[in-house]
Amino acid sequence: MGSGPDVVFCHGTPWSSRLWGPYAEALSDQFRVHLWDMPGYGQSSKLRDHRVSLDVQGELLTDLVSHWELQSPHVVAHDYGGAVALRALLLHGCAFASLALVDVVALAPWGSDFFRLVRDSTEVFSALPSSVHEGALRAYIAGASQLGLTPGQMQDLVSPWLGADGQAAFYRQIAQADQAYTDEIQDLYSRLDLPVLVVWGKNDTWIPVDRAHLLIERIPDAKLKLIDGAGHLVQLDQPVQLATTLHGWLTSQGSVAPPRRGRPRSGATT
Repeated sequence: MGSGPDVVFCHGTPWSSRLWGPYAEALSDQFRVHLWDMPGYGQSSKLRDHRVSLDVQGELLTDLVSHWELQSPHVVAHDYGGAVALRALLLHGCAFASLALVDVVALAPWGSDFFRLVRDSTEVFSALPSSVHEGALRAYIAGASQLGLTPGQMQDLVSPWLGADGQAAFYRQIAQADQAYTDEIQDLYSRLDLPVLVVWGKNDTWIPVDRAHLLIERIPDAKLKLIDGAGHLVQLDQPVQLATTLHGWLTSQGSVAPPRRGRPRSGATT
């Protein structure tokens, strides 16, 4: 939706594009925004035979940018989506105007203790009774927020992973997570020659803030913004600070459409 320079949002795991929805809507006054659910997530296919690993997702982002006929969009990526965007950029020739990396998976080691436990015992977790699965899922997701989630926020985050298909898809995407896909690119970050902003919640317990400092050491001229009072789900913990940071970053990267009056015009959104 919207008009102006193109901005593509990439979500992480176990999230979906809904996490970026309010930010995209707010920015649509001056940008043309694009949302997508990676295969295996949100409203996209959860079929068993569809691969959902990082290598596939990086290729698909490249194909999607081409399908949308975008010329060097700005990209905002969170969590796993950071590795997806970096692989598209570094391995598949996808061109971006700028890149904002928000609490991203980019450097080894990554994955919480629960994440690694599930990856090592996928068949056991996949066979959990649905009520036990839901309880474990809610506890896992709760740990991503510093301030705590409202019942509505929690429900939005867990709902794609409930039911037989959702439960199987949740454990499948963890089983296919492989650090080899970030090992493959982390020594290439020095080659990045576009504007990069690294944003991190200071209280992120999933991917600690020291990763942010290590990341900007590897990326030439990267800028760093740390956000107080935010965990891994910085979008929900500190929405005003994050929205202000992203708006300032994107508007600093070039021309934007003048703010429109009234309802944003609907466009090609996926």
